Amino acid sequence: MSLLALLATPALARESLGVFDSWGAFTDPSPRHCYAIAQPAQSGGASRWRPFASVASWPGQGVRGQLHIRLSRERNPQSRVTLSVGERRFELVAGNADAWAPDTRTDSAIVAAIRSSRSMSVETLAKTGAPFADVYALRGAATAIDAAALGCVGR
Repeated sequence: MSLLALLATPALARESLGVFDSWGAFTDPSPRHCYAIAQPAQSGGASRWRPFASVASWPGQGVRGQLHIRLSRERNPQSRVTLSVGERRFELVAGNADAWAPDTRTDSAIVAAIRSSRSMSVETLAKTGAPFADVYALRGAATAIDAAALGCVGR
């Protein structure tokens, strides 16, 4: 599955800022936001949706470098979601199939870890109770994050 297939949904105004290895950078005008996005290199299982990891900036809301993970499977509501980036571990807040950093300080720490690591994984328990992990290659991630951040400057 290619990165472009992930983004094949109709988005008439979406503008590509570039594809950097397995990460892409895009901007959307309404509401204005820019983001770096990737699909997992290894997924925790088949799902009804496409899993992804993204780092976005929402200039109108004063948000920069916000992590969003769409899990490959619906998670058990009592289970923790742990993001591992290199040697660092982060506990995320999560809904049924989405997860985020709990605050801006953690977002910043995650983005810093992404910049210096080769891979990251997000682990939790599926709704069935089975453990699963989605694994992401990080080559190109820093460049895509920078391209996305620059995509929202001055627009």
